Amino acid sequence: MINDSWIQEFPCAITVVDTKGKILEMNDRSAATFAADGGSELIGKSVFDCHPEPALTKLKDQLAHPQRNIYTIEKAGVKKMICQIPWYRAGLFAGVVELSIELPAEIPHFKRD
Repeated sequence: MINDSWIQEFPCAITVVDTKGKILEMNDRSAATFAADGGSELIGKSVFDCHPEPALTKLKDQLAHPQRNIYTIEKAGVKKMICQIPWYRAGLFAGVVELSIELPAEIPHFKRD
C-alpha cells in the first residue's frame, strides 16, 4: 500500500498497475471508488477483470504500446476526467497510473499563448 499520507488522502483516485495489468497500488479514494468491486482487496489482482469491452482491449493495447489515454465520463451525475498515463522505473516502462479527477459542472478554460 502507498505509505505517503498525502497520496492516501489526495482527493482524486490513484490506481497503479504494472505491465501485466496487476494492480500494485490504490489510494483511499481509489479504494472507495471501487469498493463494490472489492476496494483495496483488488491490490495484487488483475485490472483486466475490472474492465468490460471495449475498455479491456484499449487497456491491453495501452500496456503493450505505452501511450496516454485521457477522456471524460459522467456517472450518477458526477463528471470525471480519467487520465491513464504510462509510468517508468529507471527509464523502462513499468505500467500505467490512472488518475480519476472529479470535475465541476463548468470549467474555466484559459489560453496562454
